[in-house]
Amino acid sequence: MQLQRIGVLSSIECITMLSEECRKFRTLWAEQGDEVSLEYAGTHALKGDLVRYGRQTIGGIIKDGLSALSRYYLNNFQDGDALDLISGHYNVNRNGPSPFQLNGFESLSYLPVASAASALLIGGLTITSVTFHQAGRQAQQYLSTVIWAGVTAGVMAVVKANGRQFCSRPRLCGLM
Repeated sequence: MQLQRIGVLSSIECITMLSEECRKFRTLWAEQGDEVSLEYAGTHALKGDLVRYGRQTIGGIIKDGLSALSRYYLNNFQDGDALDLISGHYNVNRNGPSPFQLNGFESLSYLPVASAASALLIGGLTITSVTFHQAGRQAQQYLSTVIWAGVTAGVMAVVKANGRQFCSRPRLCGLM
C-alpha cells in the first residue's frame, strides 16, 4: 500500500507480482535488519531467512539459535553494566575494589542453572508435544504427556519467579 500511495505501483499492482523487485526488496529489508540488529544487539537479525526467502531454512534456524545464545550471553553477562556507566547510575571509585572480580561460586553458578532450565523447558515442550500426538493410543502415553506437561509448567514457573537471578547480573548497580 505504501508503494501504491507514493505512485511506484498502480492501485491494482502488488510487490509480489513483480518477482525480481520483490526479491530485491526482501534482500534489502533483510540486510537493513541485519545492520540494525548488529548495532543494537551485537548479532544478525533473527528470522533473516524468513524475510529473504519467505520460509525458514535449517541453516537459518541454526543461525537464529546461535544468535539467540550469543544475545543471551551478551545482554545478561556483558553489557548491562555499560548502560549503568553511560547513564551515570554508577560513579567510579579509583580506591574501591573492582566490581568485576567474581568469586568462584558466583561465576560458575548462574549460567549452568539457566542453561539447565532452558534445556528442561525445551526438552519438556518437545516431549510433551510428541507424547500428546500419541496420547489417544494408550493410557501410558496420556500419563506421560501429563507428567511432561507438568514438568514443563513447573520449570516455566521457576524461571518466571527467579528469571532475574538467572539473567540480569549487572555488577555496578546490582539488580533493580
